[in-house]
Order: sequence, then structure tokens, then C-alpha cells
Amino acid sequence: MAGAAAALLTALGGGLLILLSGIAGLAATAVGVWWFLAHRGPLRVSGALLAVAAPLTTLGLYVVGGVWVNALVALGLWGLALSCARSALRRPEEERAALTRGERVPPPRRPVLIMNPKSGGGKVERFGLVARAEALGARVILLDPSAQADVAGLARKAVAEGADLLGVAGGDGTQALVAEVAAEHDLPFLVVSAGTRNHFALDLGLDRTDPSRCLDALSDGEELRVDLGSVAGRPFVNTVSFGVYADVVQRPEYRDDKAGTALDVLPDLLQGGEGDRLDATVDAVPLTGQQALLVSNNPYAAPDPLGAVAGRRTRLDGGELGVIGVRVDGAAQAAELAVLGTQATGLNVLTARRVEVGGSPGGAGAVISVAVDGEALTLPTPVVCTLRPGALRVLVPRDRPGSPLPPPPLDWRRLTRLAFPEQPAGPARGNWWDSSAS
Repeated sequence: MAGAAAALLTALGGGLLILLSGIAGLAATAVGVWWFLAHRGPLRVSGALLAVAAPLTTLGLYVVGGVWVNALVALGLWGLALSCARSALRRPEEERAALTRGERVPPPRRPVLIMNPKSGGGKVERFGLVARAEALGARVILLDPSAQADVAGLARKAVAEGADLLGVAGGDGTQALVAEVAAEHDLPFLVVSAGTRNHFALDLGLDRTDPSRCLDALSDGEELRVDLGSVAGRPFVNTVSFGVYADVVQRPEYRDDKAGTALDVLPDLLQGGEGDRLDATVDAVPLTGQQALLVSNNPYAAPDPLGAVAGRRTRLDGGELGVIGVRVDGAAQAAELAVLGTQATGLNVLTARRVEVGGSPGGAGAVISVAVDGEALTLPTPVVCTLRPGALRVLVPRDRPGSPLPPPPLDWRRLTRLAFPEQPAGPARGNWWDSSAS
């Protein structure tokens, strides 16, 4: 940080230009992003143009003023300082969580894998998963793309026929249904990252770029015990979403255009809102009038109030649900949410053993939209979310990349204590006039 300040001071009088124009450019960019996210139509287009034009204009001022080199050096040094600060703030237990080690187990003798050929845009065929699994001794059940399959029923039939491992190559919703059957029969479960986003695979430390590597667990694997979520009696491995989050998933166009659908719904949340509100009880803590609520199987390390999920879960065996509630009553509170994040008054980030959700209008028995691991459902209220600690045995390859570590939040007080540690008090020294000191 001192180096960045020095780069500004050596700009031969241009340091003030760099500082003031930089602040103005950031402010204009923030306004443009706000217009883009919180509005529709012409104002959204204007916001996009402003968000792009503001930094380009600032850069042009630096070039005209002849201080662009100093500005780039200062920016690079500031980025380096922030990177060093985050590294210093990372705790040892977070480093260890990057790759959780389990108990080494012998290979299964009669593994059965259910594969969805449509999942992830055809990853089953693209990565040759059927042939690879069969070469490792697994029986593969390939779902019919033209029919609605009873995935849980297929898994139970496989268990009745003697399967000693169940696995899925597909999305997280399918993973959860088969995981429930595996947990019921205390069988190991294999996750093959053939879905679109593969959040569960990410937090297990699996390779999401090459799902065929997940099959290495059939010959050289280790077993992890992880928690399994339950919502109204239905299993989930990642998240249950209510309110605005669930409304996004309920839309027919969501499957083909996730980002566009979310952008279309965001203005209702950020401008304080239209749509129904939710009341919830998180253990004994009441949350009233929430516009969006996200319940996760263990808390996420970096909760994002404007998106369904951000970052990753540092562990899947903590025995607690993560809860993110969003309540925005106007544009000012929405701006506070965007600037302060988890410190904003409109955001509640909690952990709990039990979460009960009901819609404000209608009371008990009212039907609300719910998204379970990305699958759109409607359920009668109250909807109860719980967790079954250690219910699922997951077989993973011993050789896997591990989960990327989320950046720790910038805690400036803790950073100051690390930079300037307090010196321990030394032994007391007697005064020269105190005879008892000699």
C-alpha cells in the first residue's frame, strides 16, 4: 500500500489527477452497474453504456495527462497489497479444508451408475463415461432422454439386485435423489461431475473439467462422511431457494438462459419490491418479510445476496444448515446491500439445525415456489428444512484436485494486529530508589 501511495506522489503533480479522476470513475461505474441491475429497458441499456464508458474515460484522462504509467503502477501495487493481505488473513484450517482426506476403502464389487445423457450438454457421451465405467466393472443404467425416469425407483431396484455402490453422472437434482437411496441403505455414493454447474462435486474437491476422473474412485478411492439435507421429506445436497430465487428457477426460460432470467427478476428485488414476502423461523430466530431466502446443506463461505450461490462450502460435515435471507424495503437499502454486502441491514446470514418457511399471505397450507438443487417445485407451507449429519457415505478418488479456496474477507482490524503485533510485557523492573528491588 505504501508503494501504491509512493507511485502517486512521484507523478509530478499528477497524483491528484489520478486520485480524483479514479474516484469519479469508480462512482460513475457503480451508478452504471446499479442502473443495469435494478432497472429494465432504456435505463438498463444506459447503465451498461455508463459502466463501460466510465473506466475508459478515466483511462483516457490518464493518457492525456501523461500519468498513465504511474496510475498503472499504483493500481498494480494496490492489487499486490490486497493479495498479500488476503494471504495473511487465511487461516490454517482453511488450507486443510481444500482437500479433505477420508478413509481408504477397497473397491466396490457390484457398483451401479445411473447416467443422464442430456446432462451438462451431453458430457456422458463426450467424455466416454459409459465405456470407462464398464471397463472398471460398473453396471450402467442409461436414462432415456425422451422419457421422465423414476430415478429413485431405478436406484432402489439396483439395491434389491445386489448393488454395493450407487452413483450418478448428472445434475445435482438427480444426485440428491440417488444419494437419498444410498443413505437409506448405508451404501457408498459416487458423484460424477457430468452436470452443468456441479456445485456438489466442487465442494467434494472433484474434477469438474473432466468427469471421467471421478470414476477413478472405483479402483482407488476413499470414503467421506457428509451431511444430507431434507426439505419437506425430499433430499437436497446443495440448496433450497425460496422467494425471488425460486421465482427465477420456476420460469420456463431459466434452463436455456439462467443469467438473462435472473437479470429480469433482479429489479423487483433491488427496488424494494414487488411479489410475495416470506416469514421464516431459523431455529428460534424469526425472519419476517423476506423477499429471498436460501437454505444450504452447510453454510457457504462467501454468501452472495444478489445471486443464488457464491463461492463454495468449506466443509460438508459441519452438521448445520446455512441460511441467507434478503429483505429490501427501498432503493436506499438495496444500495446499502450492494455496497456493504454481509454487513447490510437487509441481509441476514445465519446457521441453524431447522428452518421453517411460510408465505406471509395465506398462512399455513398456502402453496409457494421452491427450488431444490435447481429443480422447480411448489410445496404447501410450512416448509421445513432439516439436516441429517453424516448420513451419506461418498466415495471419491484419492487423486483429485481439491476445492478452490474462497478469498477471506478483508478484516482490517485483524490485518492491523498481524502487521503490528502487541509486544508482550517484559519483567517488572524496580525503581532505583526502591530498596526492595535490589
